[in-house]
Amino acid sequence: QVQLVESGGGLVQAGGSLRLSCAASGHIFSTYSMGWFRQAPGKEREFVAAITWGGGSTYYADSVKGRFTISRDNARNTVYLQMNSLKPEDTAVYYCAARRQELVVRNPTGYRYWGQGTQVTVSS
Repeated sequence: QVQLVESGGGLVQAGGSLRLSCAASGHIFSTYSMGWFRQAPGKEREFVAAITWGGGSTYYADSVKGRFTISRDNARNTVYLQMNSLKPEDTAVYYCAARRQELVVRNPTGYRYWGQGTQVTVSS
């Protein structure tokens, strides 16, 4: 079992940047593929980005490709989401999730462990 705690959310103006962090504990972090998801009010949770357990491959939603970067530091048991050129439509609660398989999936049902979420608000 792994516990996940997100941090780094906040209020930012359009065009600005934020860096989210997700600290993991409880198990061998390097054996989990990690994903970031987001959920806006009244909408379903959607895939944002994911990274394989070794960090060798990354995947992005089309809506964030070229603006967001996912990375991980297995020595620090942490996964990051660097968000640049933020838009008001990026406003949501952002969640990190863990999956104990190397294969990355975009469906949130494929992830067993979830953090509590961190709010990101982008003003226009």
